[in-house]
Amino acid sequence: MVNHMRHTRAHTANRRSHHALKARQFSQCESCGAPKMNHRMCLNCGKYKGSVIVDVEKALVKKQAKLKQRNSEAGGTSEKSEEKK
Repeated sequence: MVNHMRHTRAHTANRRSHHALKARQFSQCESCGAPKMNHRMCLNCGKYKGSVIVDVEKALVKKQAKLKQRNSEAGGTSEKSEEKK
């Protein structure tokens, strides 16, 4: 027969003491000075350790063009349906 280990509140609490959530650590971006998470790319300028990872301006222009195209397509379909009536 197996000897069972004790299951007390203290043992359970000791095990669960490491389950607590830790606060996020923020630092300042070297290039733009915006707050960013440690060991992550800056969401404001797209740089990490001085090198450009993502061209934020290019991505923003692309996103705006895509939204503009979607809006024009949505407006075009509604105009056609009104002409048929």
